[in-house]
Amino acid sequence: MKRKFYLITVAALSAVAIGSAYASRTTDNDALAIASSKISLTQAVTAAEQHVGGKASRAEYERHNGQWVFEVEVVKDAKVTDVKVDPMNASILASAEDRSDHKDNDDRGRERRD
Repeated sequence: MKRKFYLITVAALSAVAIGSAYASRTTDNDALAIASSKISLTQAVTAAEQHVGGKASRAEYERHNGQWVFEVEVVKDAKVTDVKVDPMNASILASAEDRSDHKDNDDRGRERRD
């Protein structure tokens, strides 16, 4: 009985150790992947704000088409623009108007009617 318990315990601990080692090496976690970026989140926001001429409302480090990029949402006047910034040199990779955020009232506490 003790031997069976010991073997199960060793197997479970081995599985946890292997899983933890794999998780620490994976770059799917944006909090860990940002360590490989050559620029900071602040630098990416500054580059995006200068590109659009507005103010950043949201920024994150995400995987896009197999590549890590900073995605910054910038607001100018009544227009929202999504800007992708290269994490190696702060160059602008892409920018496009975000129509899904245009005149979006869902975040203002509007009453929902079913």
